[in-house]
Amino acid sequence: MPRMLDVSDEVRSEIGDDEADRLLGGDRAPDGYECTSCRTPGDTHVEPTSTVLFVGDETAVLAFAHARCIPSQVVPVSEEQLAGAVRSISQTQPGGPDLAVPAAVPSAPAPAPAAPVGPAPTQPAAPGQAAILGITCGLVLHGKVGHASLVVEPTGPVGRPGSTSGEDEFLDLLQDAGFQPVTDLDETPDQLPGWSVLVAMGKLHAILQPAAAGGSTGWWQAHQPLQVTDAWRMAASQLSEVTMYAVPAGMVGRQPREDLLRQALERAVALGQVVAASLPLAGT
Repeated sequence: MPRMLDVSDEVRSEIGDDEADRLLGGDRAPDGYECTSCRTPGDTHVEPTSTVLFVGDETAVLAFAHARCIPSQVVPVSEEQLAGAVRSISQTQPGGPDLAVPAAVPSAPAPAPAAPVGPAPTQPAAPGQAAILGITCGLVLHGKVGHASLVVEPTGPVGRPGSTSGEDEFLDLLQDAGFQPVTDLDETPDQLPGWSVLVAMGKLHAILQPAAAGGSTGWWQAHQPLQVTDAWRMAASQLSEVTMYAVPAGMVGRQPREDLLRQALERAVALGQVVAASLPLAGT
């Protein structure tokens, strides 16, 4: 029986017309699934469903999600992240994951809780040391609406490539990429084309930026995927985006509660030390 599946042109080009047609015809698609975004059950017979293909260097995982949560798309990830996704699916999907064209099928991505740290592979380091970014997840009210947010703060100065001055140019670099200064936390920043937040299997995996050759590449990736709260995940899914705030080293710090996080952000805004953008979800 045909399924209510959406296979985007981008996904079709990766898996091939034959595999796409088998999916649409019901041969390769499950009747039921756990949505890669909201983590609730879905049924391909009765509700529109998106196919989301996570592509690594050598393998790929095809996930299913409510169309209301995320559109059909291709998302680049690391092989390590794919391996973790397949293990997770094997535990949650009866019989384990299906095998699809490049590799495995039914997998899924999703978001994370508070205050993890990981490397920012595309950010230049301060002289003599690697740049390390701290990521804090929390809900930030824009008026009366809670927005899933990430606060990104390096552990030290971040300079431009080749710089030996030790000057912190972290915010300048992000403004060059399209992030805008924040003057009011109640205002939702504009979406930044080409950037996105990757969440999978209920965890935050990466912040993606546009790649020079097209598509996306990792700007920040978690050493291990980071768990997020249900409230954070629901807010991200409902709005299909995450607000990313960035501040210089030592400006906000690790705040254990969301009210304290907002107070610290407000102090940074008053000092003109916050840039932000809304980033669409890739995978949740």
